[in-house]
Amino acid sequence: MSAGTFLIAMPQFFMGRYQYERFPSTNNSTVSISPCLQDKSQTPLSALEKSQAKINAGCEKEAGSSMWIYVLLGNLLRGIGCVQTVAIIGPIFGFLLGSLCAKLYVDIGFVDLDSVTITHKDVQWVGAWWLGYLIAGVISVLAGIPFWFLPKHLPKPESRKDSSTSSEQSKFITEDNKDQHKSYQQQVKIAEMAKDFLPSLKNLFGNPVYILYLCASIIQFNSLIGMVTYKPKYIEQQYGQTSSKTNFIIGLINIPAVAFGIFSGGLIMKKFRISVLGAAKLSLGSSFFGYLLLLSLFAMGCENSDVAGLTVSYHGTKQMTDYEQALFSECNSGCACSKNDWDPICGENGVTYISACLAGCQASNGSGKNTVFFNCSCVGTLQSPSRSSSAVVGPCQKGNECPKMFLYFLVISVITSYTLSVGGTPGYILLLRCIKPHLKSFALGIYTLAIRVLAGIPAPVYFGVAIDTTCLKWGSKRCGGRGACRLYDSSAFRYVYLGLTLVLGTVSIFFSVAVLWVLRKRSSPQDETLSANGERGTCGTKSRKDNFVNSDRLIQTTYWPEKETRL
Repeated sequence: MSAGTFLIAMPQFFMGRYQYERFPSTNNSTVSISPCLQDKSQTPLSALEKSQAKINAGCEKEAGSSMWIYVLLGNLLRGIGCVQTVAIIGPIFGFLLGSLCAKLYVDIGFVDLDSVTITHKDVQWVGAWWLGYLIAGVISVLAGIPFWFLPKHLPKPESRKDSSTSSEQSKFITEDNKDQHKSYQQQVKIAEMAKDFLPSLKNLFGNPVYILYLCASIIQFNSLIGMVTYKPKYIEQQYGQTSSKTNFIIGLINIPAVAFGIFSGGLIMKKFRISVLGAAKLSLGSSFFGYLLLLSLFAMGCENSDVAGLTVSYHGTKQMTDYEQALFSECNSGCACSKNDWDPICGENGVTYISACLAGCQASNGSGKNTVFFNCSCVGTLQSPSRSSSAVVGPCQKGNECPKMFLYFLVISVITSYTLSVGGTPGYILLLRCIKPHLKSFALGIYTLAIRVLAGIPAPVYFGVAIDTTCLKWGSKRCGGRGACRLYDSSAFRYVYLGLTLVLGTVSIFFSVAVLWVLRKRSSPQDETLSANGERGTCGTKSRKDNFVNSDRLIQTTYWPEKETRL
């Protein structure tokens, strides 16, 4: 796992330094260049030639880039060593570490940070993503060292006087039973396992409770995985928060709420001695009220930022025409500007302009982050046609109501995470109690595989495709082609992101209702079985008196009364 973690960070050391879009208006160059390039000859020829040479070199490297292989192989290695017991605690520290690294520039230690002209609040900022993997890799090495000091074989415990102790609980694999263990392994033939596979699979899928619960879980996990994957992006775009703050909030608030919800679900099961039928009701109720809370998030969004040519016109009215045509106006008609540039500035009128050139700025003072633009004809248009105004580097902040909406969002988000997680343990108990004993391991394996393949892989893909349809301004790659999205339509993003989550959640609830209906149909007050905590529950089984230990024979009934079988 440590090797895989280090492997994921390797692209940072094999690729060139990060190049973000930075145009002459905010350059550190000593050459005086007007932001409004009325004539492109203002840019020194040597500077253009050097810039083009760098772009060509970058294109060659980008075309043959195979850095994604390191990430793929690293995740494969890490997947071998992951342990489920820290599946909740681990992400908490992971998000906190990610929050810290996101504030550090990606090439920290490789470049002079004083030459970086953007801050971590800029959409073009890339944090030191690789640093967290190096730290996690070192911690993994340290965590693995104690395992080398464990004994080669576990000691055989002393004989116990308690005759009721199961013989299976006191057996260890030692030198004495090595031969017996090997002979047992030799008896297990691959052909025999393959022969038993299809009948077991048919038997498992013939269980209506299992197949319905599996469908409900797959769809619900599609909803949850898609929501969690793009939650940081949603918070950044909807509420104007930085990636560093977003990771910190998710790690410190949301994930602990999930952990507490899972714990509460198990506590409720034990405290109130809930049966399997009750577990199905609790799981269904948790999902229903959780997705009901998500409905309120539709009303807790922020309006689009005022961006000239995208969300508002240069005259202050809401944008109604195609944005690529509307980026140009009379106020910047005298400037030789590119519509593909993304170097936002904030005018003193509270409107963001895509670049100083498109804002019609004629002069600037200072350099880098401290640049101030003057005589911006488009900025003055909203105030007085005859007046020009100033602007500063970076986009304008969202309205005053947005911080309040963000606070409401956090409160509802935490409550929703807790509510949805309460049904996790009851659902798992339901899965275990309605499977024949000899099929439990096989059922859990199929369940885990289905969740990973049918939810973990496709959900981020189609969620991302749907979210991309709300993009208002795409960046451009150095070698041509569409780059990352610079600005989303906040309202459309909210409806697509939350709407897709709710639709999937609603379909999942229908399957959960079907599970409850089947359980009710196959159960009766006399049909009982033991739940995981030793209490009685229902899952369409025979009475407990049919489950007993007689000498060395374990006599159990199947879970459907009409098809009783004794093993």
